[in-house]
Amino acid sequence: MMHKILIIGCCGAGKTTLARELGARLGLEPVHLDRLWWRPGWRERGREEFDAELAELLRRPEWILDGNFQRTLPERLKFADTVILLEYSRSRCLWNTFKRYFRYRGTSRPDVGEGCPERLNLPFLRYIWNYNRVTLPRVQAALEAAPAGCRIIRLASPAATAAFLKRFS
Repeated sequence: MMHKILIIGCCGAGKTTLARELGARLGLEPVHLDRLWWRPGWRERGREEFDAELAELLRRPEWILDGNFQRTLPERLKFADTVILLEYSRSRCLWNTFKRYFRYRGTSRPDVGEGCPERLNLPFLRYIWNYNRVTLPRVQAALEAAPAGCRIIRLASPAATAAFLKRFS
């Protein structure tokens, strides 16, 4: 059984959607790291405050955390019993990012919080375009250091994710 679940992957891969759907099936309320980090007006929260709240969350007996925040991944891995890594293609992540932008344009997504209207800019799109080449290898290296009891589940497509979710119906 999974009790402490990390969901990570490129922006637009569907981390938040998976967290919601899996949380509903397991009876767990997902925690969105973007919601903890961003303050109204897209102002970043201080690291110390973020880290303290994250530490408190990690001590809970059960959770689903969705979000990248590579800086905190080693700490989160110490507590996780399961990591779900969405390894989607960059074209899929870009497509989903554009769909999300048009869905929430001018409003704040529930996983980010009030005062952070959906936005799209070139640096963000570059990050997504380069994620599998630049960031994913660092994430995979961090996962190599996961504790022995931590299960790593890699999902490479929406079909693989749907099949994974069916196991909890």
